Amino acid sequence: MLLSRHTRRREFITLLGGAAAGPWRRARSSRRNSRSSACSYQAREALYVVSHPLINANRIRISTLALGARMATICGFREYVEVGALMSYGPNLPALFRRAGEFVDKILRGTKVAELPVEQPTKWDLAINLTTAKALGLAIPESFLLRADELIE
Repeated sequence: MLLSRHTRRREFITLLGGAAAGPWRRARSSRRNSRSSACSYQAREALYVVSHPLINANRIRISTLALGARMATICGFREYVEVGALMSYGPNLPALFRRAGEFVDKILRGTKVAELPVEQPTKWDLAINLTTAKALGLAIPESFLLRADELIE
């Protein structure tokens, strides 16, 4: 079933809960300057997908609709890039799970939970989907591609 770009975008916005529906107004007050009047409508060209269980469950549909609407998607986990998102930059989940296992081991050996340090992720991954970049007509600089931990074709 072929849908027009407008219909796909409306379906995509509906999927996201309608938060981005309609033209974006920069200022709602009566005191508008020339800059805010000139920027009263902006085309959406990119989407940052937040991490949430409901969104994770629909990551394939979100990526498909965003690609159909020609919107680049940027996410926090590489699993989104595997299903069609443009790129992700976020913590390495297997490394986090390994660290969680080490904490469980310490707790089972008698360490008090209050004595365990709070840690931030130390390994971050940048993944880029080259197929999506090509479909969107984006040329990603080689210097950026060399920094990527994973390139998906």
